[in-house]
Amino acid sequence: MNELHPNALCFGDEFPASGAPCLVHVEGQGMTITFLSDHEGGESRSEFVEFSQLNISAGGLDHNQLVAAWVGPAGQRMLYLKSPELIRAFRHTAPSQLSQPLEQAAEQVRQVRHRHRMVWGLVSGTVLAMVLGLWFGSDLLVELAVDRIPVEWEQKLGESTYREFLAGQSVTKDGPAVSAVTEMTQRLASQVPNNPYRFEVTVVKSDVVNAFALPGGYIVVFTGLMKKADSPDEVAGVLAHELNHVLQRHGLERIIKQLGFVAVVSIALGNPPGLGGIMKQLGIELMTLKFGRAQETEADMTGLQLLYRAKINPDGMITFFQRLAEKDEGRVEWFSTHPMSSARADRLKAQLAEMPKQNIEPFSFEWSKVQGALGSSLGSAP
Repeated sequence: MNELHPNALCFGDEFPASGAPCLVHVEGQGMTITFLSDHEGGESRSEFVEFSQLNISAGGLDHNQLVAAWVGPAGQRMLYLKSPELIRAFRHTAPSQLSQPLEQAAEQVRQVRHRHRMVWGLVSGTVLAMVLGLWFGSDLLVELAVDRIPVEWEQKLGESTYREFLAGQSVTKDGPAVSAVTEMTQRLASQVPNNPYRFEVTVVKSDVVNAFALPGGYIVVFTGLMKKADSPDEVAGVLAHELNHVLQRHGLERIIKQLGFVAVVSIALGNPPGLGGIMKQLGIELMTLKFGRAQETEADMTGLQLLYRAKINPDGMITFFQRLAEKDEGRVEWFSTHPMSSARADRLKAQLAEMPKQNIEPFSFEWSKVQGALGSSLGSAP
């Protein structure tokens, strides 16, 4: 008997929870079930079950097995037939009264297999869509990856790059310009609900008419921007824009897109710390990551709303872009990573027109004195 190989599994009160392997032979009136000994030289025992005693159904993990149940002298028994040859022999030999249960079991198997094919098709399609989405720059999984990164980790990344940049710059540590920027930032930040960031804004001496934001809430404003601004509202408009790059986590999104497919999947699967080394390699490149048109537009619109809540004149952001639009002549928006300033100004004007009138609260400083301290004449054009 030791040369025989089981072709079925039997469950019952007298058997282990994992079932007892057995050898089933289908005969004219029923089945002979031989239980094989687990020990070398041990004896096997057999019992016969008539077809009339059986209840038939489909079962097994994949519902590809035929289950025969009956009540014998030893109690409830269930026999799982998995071998295709054994199942065919059973169907061929079984009497007509089992035809309907056998057909119902077969139909159940077909339904389960159909559902399995649909599920696997859906899973495969979803995975394929995710891969293609990542491959073609889909924002959905990038956002998922960004959401996996704690703000604390983002702040450490931004701070490291921020300190490295400032080490090589001439920083204005006090004076009217610093006080003005601090007041603007505090008024804007106070209107951010549940703000997870502690914004830190530094004024750097440079003729560059610009400002930039790093992940974690670190912002640099160049004195060139303050010298060329017609009003403090224009500088506040730029600050509102940059603060919203941080709040919307645009910097992290650009980093994830630059790191590529593997990094996104790694973060999405819950392994952000493993990317620390890769992120640190970016170093100063963080400041050269350019935001996409959609991100710039989002920062514009949310920045306008922030200005409105802070009771800062939002016209400043609009006039700033209108004056920058003079430099955009001949440039086609489609070929630019940023929206044209004229188009940005038009969108902001349309958005502002839909908002209720707001009482503007002036700043505590005099803009002429701020610009005077910077060695600039008031009202210069960029």
